[in-house]
Amino acid sequence: MSDALSNLLSGVDTLGKKQIGRGKVPEKRIEVVRVITALQSFSDCVRYLNTRRSKGAFLKLDSEAAVQDALYLMLRPWLVDLVPENPTDRVANRYSIKDFLSKSNRLVIEGKYVRNADHGKSIVTELNDDIETYRYHPHCDDLLFFIYDPDGFIPDGAALERHLRSGRTYDEKILRCHAVIKP
Repeated sequence: MSDALSNLLSGVDTLGKKQIGRGKVPEKRIEVVRVITALQSFSDCVRYLNTRRSKGAFLKLDSEAAVQDALYLMLRPWLVDLVPENPTDRVANRYSIKDFLSKSNRLVIEGKYVRNADHGKSIVTELNDDIETYRYHPHCDDLLFFIYDPDGFIPDGAALERHLRSGRTYDEKILRCHAVIKP
């Protein structure tokens, strides 16, 4: 990660901690549709940052971690209690790492990067595993998948979005799943 991007991430996190310390945590939940709308602008934001005239932060989105850093920058001002990379409770002898959690919004965001054609074909299995992990999570009513597929390796993105965008009920707990797929 470049020094400029690292400084920017650190500044956003510090600002959020100061706001939380002052009691400025939003009382009203942010609607998931607003978060989805913000994520629809992901490609535009990255394009702007990478083509601007001044020399500054440049986002090289070539890994899942890089995509997650960009997501954090975009979402942290909206979701001031956004917490990155927390392990979930142990499930079937393994921990999973949720990319981002907003307890006040009861929202988990999973950022994915499609590496190659094989991963594009098999990502649905990975996503279904994530759904199973979060179905009983105490702070997750909405699970939002952001999938960055720069090379178009997912064979049918619309079908994948339809598969993911549904409510699932587990022992009377409803888990709403959402998806944003961006090239």
